[in-house]
Parts: sequence; structure tokens; C-alpha cells
Amino acid sequence: MGAEVAAVIVTYNSAEHVDALLDGLPDAFGDVPYTTVVVDNGSTDGTQALLRRRGDCTVVESVNDGYGAGMNRAVRHAPETAAILVLNPDVELDADAVPRMLSVLRRPGVGIVAPRTREVDGRLSPTLRRTPTVARAGGLSFTRLPLLAERIDDPRAYTTERTVDWAVGAIWLVDRECFDAMGGFDESYFLYSEETDFALRARDRGWATVYTPTAGGMHIGGGSGTSHETHTMQMLNRVRLIRRRRGTRAAWLYYALTLLVELRRGLLGHRASWPTLRALVRPALRPAVLGASDAVLPR
Repeated sequence: MGAEVAAVIVTYNSAEHVDALLDGLPDAFGDVPYTTVVVDNGSTDGTQALLRRRGDCTVVESVNDGYGAGMNRAVRHAPETAAILVLNPDVELDADAVPRMLSVLRRPGVGIVAPRTREVDGRLSPTLRRTPTVARAGGLSFTRLPLLAERIDDPRAYTTERTVDWAVGAIWLVDRECFDAMGGFDESYFLYSEETDFALRARDRGWATVYTPTAGGMHIGGGSGTSHETHTMQMLNRVRLIRRRRGTRAAWLYYALTLLVELRRGLLGHRASWPTLRALVRPALRPAVLGASDAVLPR
């Protein structure tokens, strides 16, 4: 029997976590036939050697041209399957998570399924999101007002199955037809916002993102490391996403609010906000991999 699901993973200096993820896949898939493809984006911590020793996955060694590009490459190296399981290297799946997600994905119009995710200490990881808007630029989740909060923090929202605007892409089961219709992930984002963009484009085309609490997993976080540069990418890509979906005027407003938010964070002691502020106002300081250094308002 051929594989029904292709598990695709992109690693970058992920030696600390990826073993546990791969070890847990047989229990997570249960009776569902699957194949695993791991694209390594130029790790220097021994990840590549670790993967080559395993023998239970196809390993593709690549340069680091971004998370979305790595995912698209993994899918190209995978056999044709009905679904694609997108996994961060620093997650672990619960037993039978995949068949439970598959039962939701098989419904008409469902393009993406996201499970209930927890932190290492067992706390709920709030992975559900509303559509990014200018009003939500401040990330005022503590208000619990949908108008101002992109992140959904209310634990009650995670107790029942629901359709959502988008969900954090650490664990996603994606319909292959949906993936192909979207042309995969937009590689221009390099890192961050590619899953937001994908889910919203899919919704535009009639593919729903559905959250199910019947399947679970754990997200350790920080599996590929964090830095001032990655924080800068995150903020810049949010502005780019708004510009591409809402237009230039909305993007300027979002950009201005992002400056204020980062200034506030910096004053409160978040050190990564200062280099991000400088990069926001001085395009030459932005990560070259984004291709967003030609104008103040990133494209």
C-alpha cells in the first residue's frame, strides 16, 4: 500500500529536538501509511549526520533559502499523497493524532487541520488566530476583544472543534489538492508569516482551516533558535502581509503602529525591539534574505 500522508519537516540546527519528533511518528500515525521527508537548511550542529543515521526518512540537504522554500522542496521530494503533514522539528505528536486529524480533513471544503497543542509544562499553547488587521497590530490579546486581538487566548475556544481564520503552523495537516492550488508556501517571506499567508489565501479560495481538540501534540519552541534578526523578520513580514492583502494605505498605518509597539517593547526591556526599530526605519539594515531593503514600506 502506498503512503496516504507525507510528513514534511524542515530542520535548521535542530539536533536537540528532531530525534524525539521522528521517534514518535509511528504512534502518531497509527495504521495510516506514511512517508517522511526532512529538508535540512544547512545545519552546522550535527543535524545532518543525525538524520542520515536514522534510515526512517528521506533526507534532503539544502542551503538555507527559508522555511517556506524548505517546505516546498520537501513536498517536491515526497511521493504523491492525499495529505501533507507539516511539522516543525521541535514538536511531538500524541498517539493517533494523524488519523484523528485525517477524519476532519476528509470533510468537503477543509484544507488545513490544526490540533490542540500544549507547551512543555502541559499548559495550553494558544495557536488559534484571527485575521491580521490594522486594529490588531498592537497584539492586545489581554483585552480579549476580538477587534483588537489577533491571538485567541480564551481557553474555552479550544474545547470544541471550530473553523478559524488561521492557526500557527507548527503542526498542520494539509489537503494535497489545497497545497497544490496555493502553489505551496510563498517563499518571499523566508521566515514567519508564510503560514498566515497560506491559510488566508486558502480561505480566499474556499478552503477552511479547522481546529480539532481530538488530536494533540506538544510544541517545545525555539527549535531553530531565535535572534534579533528573526524578530526583525517577523515584524517586517507582518507589514508585508498587510500590504499584500489590504493595500498600501493600510500597510502604512500598520507600519506606524508597529513602530509604536516596538518602541514600547524596547522601553519595557525587550532588547530585540531596538534593532528591529532601526531596521524598520532604515531599510539597508534589514535582513537581505527578505528582499525588502529598497523602500521604507516593505513590499
